Amino acid sequence: VQLQASGGGLVQAGGSLRLSCDVSGFDSGYYAIGWFRQAPGKPREGIICNNQFDGNTYYGKSTKGRFTISRDSAKNTAHLQMTSLKPEDTGVYYCAADSWRGACREDFLYDYEYWSQGTLVTVSS
Repeated sequence: VQLQASGGGLVQAGGSLRLSCDVSGFDSGYYAIGWFRQAPGKPREGIICNNQFDGNTYYGKSTKGRFTISRDSAKNTAHLQMTSLKPEDTGVYYCAADSWRGACREDFLYDYEYWSQGTLVTVSS
């Protein structure tokens, strides 16, 4: 299984950005997808995840209402749409995937099996 994240860049505060995660290698079309980020000097933070098994989506506290996730099953791609960006949203963003239906959880504590490389998002004030 391979994941490739893309779409990071520099954006002004209040702006929007969309990240993409291309997924390949799953035997089944069903898997959980999560987006995480890590800012310098801070621990990894769960942003949003979607469970394809039951359709549930969970949001991180700092991003709820501003970030959304979408999935294109035909293309095996997931998107993270980020709006109303703030300087504190700056960080390296990762997508993750797992075939276990319990991977996507409200506390974001599950350690997904597959991870993308990071894509840097910088929000200027």
